[in-house]
Amino acid sequence: MTGIGFDNDKYLKIQSDHIRERIGKFGGKLYLEFGGKLFDDYHASRVLPGFKPDSKINMLVQLKEDVEIVIVINSGDIEKNKVRGDLGITYDMDVLRLIDAFRGYGLYVGSVVLTRFEGQESAIAYQRKLETLGIKVYRHYPIAGYPSNIPLIVSDEGYGKNEYIETKHSLVVVTAPGPGSGKMAVCLSQLYNENKNGIKAGYAKFETFPIWNLPLQHPVNLAYEAATADLNDLNMIDPYHLEAYGKSTVNYNRDIEVFPVLKTMFKEIYGESPYKSPTDMGVNMAGNCIFDDEIVCAAARQEIIRRYYKERCELRKGNGREESLNKIELLMKKGEINTTLRPVVAAANLKAELTGAPAAAIELPDGSVVTGKTTSLMGASSAMLLNALKILAGLDDELKLLSPTIIEPIQHLKVEHLGNHNPHMHIDEILIALTICASTDPKAEQAMVALDSLKGCEVHSSVILSSTDEITFQRLGVNLTCEPVYQTKKLFHR
Repeated sequence: MTGIGFDNDKYLKIQSDHIRERIGKFGGKLYLEFGGKLFDDYHASRVLPGFKPDSKINMLVQLKEDVEIVIVINSGDIEKNKVRGDLGITYDMDVLRLIDAFRGYGLYVGSVVLTRFEGQESAIAYQRKLETLGIKVYRHYPIAGYPSNIPLIVSDEGYGKNEYIETKHSLVVVTAPGPGSGKMAVCLSQLYNENKNGIKAGYAKFETFPIWNLPLQHPVNLAYEAATADLNDLNMIDPYHLEAYGKSTVNYNRDIEVFPVLKTMFKEIYGESPYKSPTDMGVNMAGNCIFDDEIVCAAARQEIIRRYYKERCELRKGNGREESLNKIELLMKKGEINTTLRPVVAAANLKAELTGAPAAAIELPDGSVVTGKTTSLMGASSAMLLNALKILAGLDDELKLLSPTIIEPIQHLKVEHLGNHNPHMHIDEILIALTICASTDPKAEQAMVALDSLKGCEVHSSVILSSTDEITFQRLGVNLTCEPVYQTKKLFHR
């Protein structure tokens, strides 16, 4: 099922209003721990059709005059050169990317915090680099017995030992390149030190998922568990909220487990806790903006199937974990989800079986499924893409968008001069060739115009694709899954 099920304009309005309300509750200053992706949140846009990937950053832009960004990075992650799996860059490089991105939206980046700082040489060098670039850097230190040794944590030898972050704005957004960076500890450390300096400030948490006011077993919340299977996050009914208000809400295990400690910390800092439950800490309003639950449920089920195939492929590549796959399979059973809900799977696999070679299939916006097979000139994904573009552009199926006279010289270049063993052209090479043809061929130009219609389409390949093709599909906005098998039996795959 396709369509829109989420009201993005409503989300931008009520989310920013709700955050303003929370700032007011704490007397004019709020530290907002921001989990997940502030921009390019494609998971949210896939499971909540209508949610725009940059919705959260645009919501903050509406509060721009009040917002200050603090970026947190674990010093140990700098030392280990920890890499973001989705972008393929190290966390320290991602901090620079984030700063550029925030500034591009006109948001003020106040500082970077090095958490769990223990004199790591790489962290010291990184601090020098940031300061040379004109960025303020602060150090926060490990605290023995964290988070259970509350008397030490909430003292001058605990939070009080951390460098006090000087902030100028009423809404301080604390974010990081990835999980485990120490965002919450930075927020609580600031509360302690602000309180010592006679400044009243509050804390809140922004996590899009799980959505607290959807049922525990709602497909959107199950999809969040599937997305975080490697982190072992579990959705749970918030027992503290149920006890305090008699209402059932959804949170996740880590926040529920740490809440008693947080509550005690709040009492130490404020004199009393402003929150009765982990749900109270949150400010997420996404659940209030779903207007077609059926569409959203269908989209979330597709996401779970995509996560299932992704984990199977990661296992085949030697990067995955059996535990993660087992968890996703359990979620599929809970949601009564199976791969037959994804029509492109059966279509690609059947085509591969009939031709005896790799095949691919794509589901177009109207629900029709188009396949592609391996030929002497191109791989299955490239053939499928051209077949789809012809249909979307209203062109005849027998039309040859690219003649052999265009393709063969490129193949010759790849094999004879660039050292490639496989003459088949990658998707990006096919698109470059199509662009060249479009300068003189109106029909090729029609096919190029149709490229935008591929966004949001579902694709399945009967074999694991090259990283080049995966990235191109990602840039086209296509949702790709693959069977966990390689085209060849070689041990080394590019």
